[in-house]
Amino acid sequence: MERADLLSRARAGDEDAFRELTEPHRRELQVHCYRMLGSLQDAEDALQDTLLTAWRGLAGFEGRAALRTWLYRIATNRCLNVRRSASRRPAQEWNVPNVEPPEPTRLGEVVWLEPYPDVLLEGAIDAPLGPEAHYEQIESISLAFVTALQVLPPRQLAVLILRDVIGFHAEEVADMLDSSVDSVNSALKRARATLQNRFSTTGDREPPPASNSPAEDAIVEKFVLAWESADLDALVAL
Repeated sequence: MERADLLSRARAGDEDAFRELTEPHRRELQVHCYRMLGSLQDAEDALQDTLLTAWRGLAGFEGRAALRTWLYRIATNRCLNVRRSASRRPAQEWNVPNVEPPEPTRLGEVVWLEPYPDVLLEGAIDAPLGPEAHYEQIESISLAFVTALQVLPPRQLAVLILRDVIGFHAEEVADMLDSSVDSVNSALKRARATLQNRFSTTGDREPPPASNSPAEDAIVEKFVLAWESADLDALVAL
């Protein structure tokens, strides 16, 4: 069935048509919410809210952007709202008998990160990447990487995921966040610096760059230069 026909039917209240439109994007949106929130349950809740918002707002979808981009806009802003709400939520007292509260605080501020289940990986990493994707998809949902992401302020987190993980253009991200391209580029620069500092401090490795991406090309170029100049230190650093 033609997408335009599906869209018309969905706008008229056809739930099956809406499901057919959104189902191809469901798993990748869940993964996106997981990267943003670090919890599969929270990600699933955010996904359901995203789809409900999309269903209710479909009449306002003008088609100037792709449906996938529009859904990412909704999902991203939903996750940002969740993170803001969590940061404002009063700390809860620890009330588990005979069990010490976890580090680093006794005030309920620990982010309870959960690994993305292996059984759900199939289909979760096959989403099309934009030309500016920076990381390999399978590694970008590793617990180590998602844990590192949680040190970023919410908007920097959203920008880095949308730009470096999914590969949206800066203009698209600016539109999603009701921001400017300059603001997006500035947030991305700060987020990259923070992550690089965290990985260098913890000794963890960043996920490898996506195949055929500018990031991979840059590494290859550095390798060639280091090899041709016999720069052993540079080769080891790579």
